[in-house]
Amino acid sequence: MNLLDKLKRHTKTEPGEVKAPQVQVPVYWLETSDTVSRRYEFEPDGYLSVKVVNDSRPVYHRVVESFLNKFFPSGYPYSVNEGYLRYTQFRALQHMTSAALSVLSTQSLLFAAGLRPTPAQATAVSWILKDGMQHMGKLICSNLGARMDSEPKRWRILADVLYDLGTGLEVLSPLCPHLFLEVAGLGNFAKGMAVVAARATRLPIYSSFAKEGNLSDLFAKGEAISTLFNVVGLGVGIHLASTVCSSMQGKLIAGPLLSIIHVFSVVEEMRAAPINTLNPQRTAMIVADFLKTGKVSSPADLRYREDLLFPGRLIEDAGNVKVGRALHKVVKPSKLQEWKETFPEEKFVLSHGNKWTDMLLEHNATAEDALRGWLVAAYATSMEKSFHEPSASMLQDAYDKMNSIFTPFLNELQAKGWHTDRFLDGTGSRFAF
Repeated sequence: MNLLDKLKRHTKTEPGEVKAPQVQVPVYWLETSDTVSRRYEFEPDGYLSVKVVNDSRPVYHRVVESFLNKFFPSGYPYSVNEGYLRYTQFRALQHMTSAALSVLSTQSLLFAAGLRPTPAQATAVSWILKDGMQHMGKLICSNLGARMDSEPKRWRILADVLYDLGTGLEVLSPLCPHLFLEVAGLGNFAKGMAVVAARATRLPIYSSFAKEGNLSDLFAKGEAISTLFNVVGLGVGIHLASTVCSSMQGKLIAGPLLSIIHVFSVVEEMRAAPINTLNPQRTAMIVADFLKTGKVSSPADLRYREDLLFPGRLIEDAGNVKVGRALHKVVKPSKLQEWKETFPEEKFVLSHGNKWTDMLLEHNATAEDALRGWLVAAYATSMEKSFHEPSASMLQDAYDKMNSIFTPFLNELQAKGWHTDRFLDGTGSRFAF
């Protein structure tokens, strides 16, 4: 009798015999890399648990790995897009300086109110002063959400400038104690607007780094970085408040310096973020690069070239297109009817002027429609420069040229990571028939 027959004989169940319940053996395995051995096991609910069995690495390497696991997304650096480390570095510096500034400002508010300005009192007074004017600032800023979607980088920078402005008013409040409520209220009004703008732009910024659908992980680890360096900044602020900034002269020196570092950090954060949604500025840059080089730029290619302060500037190589003006101010009814008869399937209208070309979009137009219109305007402007005078068939020729290249252009655009389902034109006017 061979081994297989013996196993069958022993495992055979006799009539009336109760079969013993099967025991599920846990699925686990060991992996060894360098000097670390890890045990991987699937829990009954399907969750994968990891346990370090043996780690003979130096303490320094273990501390670094622990820090990365707690404050960086899983799989870093392969799970995020380019620029995340630089963004995180300046985000940490931004939060540290911001927290230090907040301590100085609340200390000054205490002094202006006639109280002994000890650091321990700062938090309580800060919360009391926030509740009034700060909420009003939040309500006013909440109406600007569409503009923040279109230009999240610009509004993120503006948020921190407003925050520093409000903080600066609080720092200066001891110079005019008789206007304590007015100065403190205006400062908190600015800070309330800053809070809304900063929170509203947080998701688009984090989304630009998400590479593997790991937006929640990115958000959680980003908040961990912010919390850690806010605590460090509070410590720095308390130290400054009790030493060099115990007098108003010290605050007037340290305050502007911290504010400059704060705003600089935010600007560098935003420059590092590769936003992958299409707005007027980014669309114009993509079209201009495509006409000059024949290649489609990626979000990472454009991030350091975006104008963060004046995003509405016209780009000549992209046809000097301006988006969002009201239909009745740009196109006459006869011209509109003529356009719709010539290009009945399009969801954009072009109106060529002396200085720029207006593009108007239908209410349900997507980024693909905006790209089609932008390419037509750019090709028409290029042809006009070549022939030195407008031609009756120039617009049709530009339209035909756009159609001939649009499909591969769009495919390459999407392959580079651009989102083409929506065109974020802020508060631009749209029309519908």
